[in-house]
Amino acid sequence: MGKGGNLSEGVVKKILLSYTYVAIWIFLSFTVIVYNKYILDRKLYNWPYPISLTIIHMAFCSSLAYLLVRVFKLVEPVTMTMDLYCKSVVPIGLLYAFSLWLSNSAYIYLSVSFIQMLKALMPVAVYSIGVLFKKDTFKSDTMGNMVSISIGVAIAAYGEAKFDTWGVMLQLGAVAFEATRLVMIQILLTSKGITFNPITSLYYVAPCCLVFLFIPWIFVEYPLLKDTSSFHFDWVIFGTNSFCAFALNLAVFLLVGKTSALTMNVAGVVKDWLLIAFSWSVIKDTVTPVNLVGYGLAFLGVAYYNHAKLQALKANEAQKKASQAADEEAGRLLEEREGENGAKKNESQG
Repeated sequence: MGKGGNLSEGVVKKILLSYTYVAIWIFLSFTVIVYNKYILDRKLYNWPYPISLTIIHMAFCSSLAYLLVRVFKLVEPVTMTMDLYCKSVVPIGLLYAFSLWLSNSAYIYLSVSFIQMLKALMPVAVYSIGVLFKKDTFKSDTMGNMVSISIGVAIAAYGEAKFDTWGVMLQLGAVAFEATRLVMIQILLTSKGITFNPITSLYYVAPCCLVFLFIPWIFVEYPLLKDTSSFHFDWVIFGTNSFCAFALNLAVFLLVGKTSALTMNVAGVVKDWLLIAFSWSVIKDTVTPVNLVGYGLAFLGVAYYNHAKLQALKANEAQKKASQAADEEAGRLLEEREGENGAKKNESQG
């Protein structure tokens, strides 16, 4: 094959790998959501203790991350002072603890399909909090897009057959805490040049998150578990569930590292539709036409938001390339001018 053929093969291989990373992430994300629903739902496994389940996840992930970083040394730890840890990682750990606690709690009260519809509000929350903390600039067209997403989710909520106010409040609280966590990562870590991959993120954040979860657990769930003498820890169920949660973190690193965060956002939309279909066909959750119309409107808003972000990224890349080209051109002109001056100087000396 010629040079063009090799290039074509390389492009095809890159596309296939990208689709593989997307498929792995969708599968694991799908599995963790359905598995958590199975464990927490009173009609299924019937273990409605979301803080306890989150603590098991964090304990497993903390232990495994410690082994990978400190014992097997597969990942290099980040340079972290105690002051930086307390001011940056601890607030993020607190927000992560509340986000996981509330999102897992919502599975007790709401269907998988409706939870995915409510999660469409994540771009709205991230953008609003970003504007509030001055990490994003207010734009009327973007805010109009956010309003359209919110209206779509409101319509979906109006059409929900098994609407539960407390469950909706829990999920909206989880979205708010997660959005704040994402903005705080930009403010407290990224702005200081600190980046975590999922393993180092779990290594630093998971133990902190674990400590914060213990506080409500002692008062809310420990007394109930103590009185439930019939419960026996199922190592297979909780072990495989925790391993799936850890594997999902690695899949996020693989997907974002090899493609982009934007690819994950687009893949997330595909995953949401798959979960809605699964919830309706397998779990037998009721999905109404009003649900689908509302989520369809929100989906269009999220798709437009992702498209706008892609266009902005392309514009930034083009600007960087133009700037680099201008710098290179200026460098060449400077070298030519210096060469001409040198030649003239030699002529005058001769």
